[in-house]
Formats: sequence, C-alpha cells, structure tokens
Amino acid sequence: MNIPYKPLLPQTEQPIVIIGASGIVKDAHLPAYEMAGFKVFGITNRTISKAYDLQKQFKIDHVFESVADAVKNAPSNAVYDITVLPDQYIEILEQLPDGAAVLIQKPMGNDLAQAREIVAVCERKNLVAAINFQLRFASFVSAARYLIDQGIIGELYDLEFKVTVNTPWELFPLIKEHPRLEILFHSVHYIDCIRSFLGNPKSVLAKTAKHPLKKLSSSRSTIILDYGEDKHVVINTNHDHHFGPKHEESYIKWEGTKGAVKAKMGLLMNYPDGLPDVFEYALPKKDNEKEYEWTEVKLEGSWFPEAFIGAMSNLMRYKEGSDSVLSASVQDVLGTMKVVEACYESNKNGGISFDEV
Repeated sequence: MNIPYKPLLPQTEQPIVIIGASGIVKDAHLPAYEMAGFKVFGITNRTISKAYDLQKQFKIDHVFESVADAVKNAPSNAVYDITVLPDQYIEILEQLPDGAAVLIQKPMGNDLAQAREIVAVCERKNLVAAINFQLRFASFVSAARYLIDQGIIGELYDLEFKVTVNTPWELFPLIKEHPRLEILFHSVHYIDCIRSFLGNPKSVLAKTAKHPLKKLSSSRSTIILDYGEDKHVVINTNHDHHFGPKHEESYIKWEGTKGAVKAKMGLLMNYPDGLPDVFEYALPKKDNEKEYEWTEVKLEGSWFPEAFIGAMSNLMRYKEGSDSVLSASVQDVLGTMKVVEACYESNKNGGISFDEV
C-alpha cells in the first residue's frame, strides 16, 4: 500500500527570522530547515554569543542584536520563528509587523489565561500565527492520519499514548524547574495530537505525580479524555523508568473498526540518542477476514528534526495560499491549552474519596 506522509513544501521562498538560540534550535529547527532548503535570513538571542555560534554552524546570513533590530532589517515576507520560553511570547509578538507570519514554540503560555492573551495579541495584530506542535507532522502520525482519513481502518474508537522511558531532564535546564513540568511541556504534545484526530473532548480526568527521589514538580501522568461511550482515549507517561531498556515503551496506537495502527516513537527511548521508529498497521487477511495481519512500513524521518519541516511548511503554505487550513493555529491550539488546564484542575480536585463510598 502506498501511504503518502511527507509534507508538501511551500511554492515561494519566505525567509525565516529566528528569535532564540536554545538547544532545540540547534538540534531541530535549523537542521530541519536545512533539509527542506528553507532560507534562514537571521537570528537573534538575548545571549548574543549563542546566536553567533549558530550563525557559524549553519551559515545564517545575519545576527541581530535585538528583536527590534531583526524586525527592522527583515524582508517584508519574513516568517518569524519564536523559540523562547512562554513568558517572553507576548513581548515579542507585540514587536512583530502587523500581518506577519509567526511560528511560536509550544506550549502556548504557562496557563490558559496566558494562552488567551497570546491569541488576543495575534488577532489584534492580524498575525498569521501557529504553535509549533510538530508531532502532528511526524511521519508516523501523518501516515496514520492518511489510513484513518481514507477509512482504511474504519471508525477510530481507541487511541493510546504510552511512554515508559528514562528522561534526562537535566538536558532541559530552562524547563526542569517549572511547576507544571510533565503535562505542560511533554504530554501537551499528545493532547494536541489527539485533538488533531478527534477534536475537543467532553471532559478530562488526570493525575500527575512526582518521583520520591527527585525535585521535579511532576514526571509521570495519566490522562483520560472522554469522547463518548464508544471511545477509549488515554495518555500514560512515566519518565522515571531507570531499570534499563528491556521494558521501555514509547508508542501511539490507533484502533478502528476495520484495523489498527501502531507507531513506535523511538526518539524518546535511550534519549538523546534514540532508537529507530517503527510504523505498522493491521488489516484483515484476504483469505480469512477474522484474522489480522500486521504490515510494517518503512518511513523516512522522525519526530525530531524532520517533523519541524511540516510545521513550518504548513505555515508558509497557508500564508502563500496553497494550504487552506493552518493546522496548529493559535485559535485551534487554544483548545489544547483548555485541555491542559482541565488536567491540572482534575489533578488538584482529585477523585472520589474512598471514605465517601
């Protein structure tokens, strides 16, 4: 079966101005843009030496001393790529030209109130704004979306994310101390991906937990999203599996009335080196429809860095008019942030007390 999964690239050149020079820019944004042939016009960062380091490594044309300097010198059709922490988004968005295209790093704010403020600024300035939820564009997600959209696995009734890995949070010092660590900065990807398939849930039940030997605010979560009586949608994450690779897991599984899809997210295992992804789908055998046969499909690219091509491509194509839908627009992602807020409310309020039963 031929499964189209690679992103369509823009038909016009739209130079990129990157605001921020963190590790994710070095490891994902810039390598992805280089693969896609996107032109990076310039970069700026509060610690300017980091911007100069990336300029040398990736042959970026310009380093700017500030956001204002970057905006002043940028081409009129520039796309702005904001790669800083959420507290800085609004200050930066206010400095961008009205009507500009902008891709904003996830999450869309530290909480729902901040998310709403970000949307309000983008709408007031008429910005073509999207959030960089690049998991939507990972090769294995795009391939699964094709099989589901074409009705090949029937009606989707079960969607599961399972992550049992040893995550080295020390590699992410800027977010390690955040009071909303696991759901806001990790499971938010899965919440957003689920919404891209099923829309907004009716309700949410969530519990996020600390590790007794760590100072992290949270590192394990279980999230149940209610999409009605015939659907089971769950996220289970455990970033504290320190017991070797034998029982590590990292996958997405979609089950439908005619078949199923499973994608191993190898990137998260043995991090940061990662393992290969595996994409498989199950359909009834031709000679016996009561039995199912799993088929593995080799896909090119992974979540990091290749999916970053899709996120930026969609924004550019929407800006030029060749895509009719901006997949992760700030307006759409407001729904993701509402689910995140509901998770924290559910976690705070707790379940039914045993003593009350």
